Amino acid sequence: MKENTAVAALTALAHETRLRIFRALVGAGPDGLTPTALAAMLGLTGSNLSFHLKELTVAGLVSAERDGRQLFYRPDIVHMNALVGYLVDHCCQGEACLSVSLSPAAKSCAC
Repeated sequence: MKENTAVAALTALAHETRLRIFRALVGAGPDGLTPTALAAMLGLTGSNLSFHLKELTVAGLVSAERDGRQLFYRPDIVHMNALVGYLVDHCCQGEACLSVSLSPAAKSCAC
């Protein structure tokens, strides 16, 4: 992943509403969600949701697919994993981490 692509994705996710939308879509998995379902789930208006979905789509984090009259938004898991890979690419001085502590007090992985 190139740096400018990572910045675009991180910029899109740096908004509370877009982060909530993306997390909801990741939770839904490959089936995705319709805008109606997303709006109801997150308590968003259609226009607000549409604006944020567009930003996530432009950043490459979300794709839209029409199925008849329905539109389904899905997370781009490959892009998401590439972003995570980019962020941890130089972790532990290039060595594979043995384990990662998820506790809030943890400041680094155990290498």
